[in-house]
Amino acid sequence: MARLLIVGGFLAAIFWVYSIVDCAVQPSTRHRGVRKAAWVAIVVLIPVIGGILWFVIGRRRAGDNGGAIRIVGPDDDPRFLRTISKSEQDARIRRLEEELARLEDETDEGTASDGTAPDPRP
Repeated sequence: MARLLIVGGFLAAIFWVYSIVDCAVQPSTRHRGVRKAAWVAIVVLIPVIGGILWFVIGRRRAGDNGGAIRIVGPDDDPRFLRTISKSEQDARIRRLEEELARLEDETDEGTASDGTAPDPRP
């Protein structure tokens, strides 16, 4: 019976130290509920129960963004980029460059060389 208590105490101490270290090294964005310092205090002051609370309630998982929806533009979405072939990308870039050149030509025609508007009278 004494051996069981010694082994249990040893495992509890290992879990307690692991909980403290895990809580302390996590970035502040990965903590739920209270601030990081409060979680460290909870884990230190309430040895085994604080560690259990930390892992169940306080620690935010890597993929968990707290219910926030992350909006990704198509140029930042790897799945979208994989669907576009290289020729489609080149054609899209070419169309955008042509449209930009057309817009620049329209603005250049609307101003004289000194920056003033041309005389509309013939």
